[in-house]
Amino acid sequence: MSALVTRRQLAENLSFSSLAWGAWRLRTSPDVSGTNDIVRIMETALDLGITTFDHADIYGNYGCEDYFGEALATVPHLRNQMEIVTKCDIALVCDARPDNRINHYNTTKPHIIKSVETSLANLRIDHIDTLLIHRPDPLMLADEVADAFNSLQQAGKVRYFGVSNFKPSQFNLLQSRLDQPLVTNQVECSVLELGPVFDGTFDLMQQNRVTPMIWSPLGGARLFKDKDDAVAAHLRPILEEMRVKYDVAGIAEIAIAWLLALPCQPIPVLGTMKPERIQAATQACNITLDRQDWFAILVAAQGHPVP
Repeated sequence: MSALVTRRQLAENLSFSSLAWGAWRLRTSPDVSGTNDIVRIMETALDLGITTFDHADIYGNYGCEDYFGEALATVPHLRNQMEIVTKCDIALVCDARPDNRINHYNTTKPHIIKSVETSLANLRIDHIDTLLIHRPDPLMLADEVADAFNSLQQAGKVRYFGVSNFKPSQFNLLQSRLDQPLVTNQVECSVLELGPVFDGTFDLMQQNRVTPMIWSPLGGARLFKDKDDAVAAHLRPILEEMRVKYDVAGIAEIAIAWLLALPCQPIPVLGTMKPERIQAATQACNITLDRQDWFAILVAAQGHPVP
């Protein structure tokens, strides 16, 4: 059965693959020991139709972008096949940022522009396809963020902009100051984290025809690792039942297919560093869950019938 990784149109001249790959664990995974492993991940993803690569400046204590960029520099022809997403505004206390006395957020124009310039240098690219504000900043001046976005776009350093982990009111505030539409809101969602399904986040995305991205679509591997997790333990039997019914290799594919069925057409970001798991995950794109099967999984996730 061949996988069907389709496209999502985010803007007139911007589309993402319906699954993305995320670099969060790139520096910490035992499955990645150097450039060759990263290139293999890139090539596997691209061969499967996964063209969207998700980063953030802070990943790996500010090390993942450089690690990825070093590998990309050995296969520069792959850049034109990719959409590269990265994020900024979280400021961590770590050796790479000795001036940070406390973890905080920074959405000032100088910080956003400096973060982009650093990301471009680390990734060895001349533009970012989409820049996201990583977390809502209670000190954010929306007009100043808009000014930063305009400067970066006019300089050709960033093509499009979005946010991550924004609630509907926060999304609307920033959007109200922008001439161009925010193209995504990347949020946590899975069968173990249902917040955006019910708190208005995905409603707003569908209303505005904005394509959300989803981080941790498998609950940070809770579905597989945590035997004492009562919710995960309750979900595994129904996911296994659906795995058999839809004839796929693992429950991960069912959990991803459940997300893909949401009407806002989200893009799950895969966190695995194993090429074979990237390939397996694409089988979720072939699954069209029966409506009652979708609700059976929801009921198991919530622990009670729908009202």
